[in-house]
Amino acid sequence: MLIQVSYDDNKYDYVKDFMLEQLIQSGAIASFRRRSGWVRIGVDPVRTPCREPYFGVERRGATA
Repeated sequence: MLIQVSYDDNKYDYVKDFMLEQLIQSGAIASFRRRSGWVRIGVDPVRTPCREPYFGVERRGATA
């Protein structure tokens, strides 16, 4: 899937989805487009890196 991105020099491009995380981390892009609109790096919430796995008691299961 292609994602539209905007660079710091206001140029636009389309990149493959697997490249997005690296571009965000390196600071190469200023924003990218989601279905809901443009996401500005450093301003709008972006996905967080994966956390450590949870080994506690499962609390989301049905209690019937």
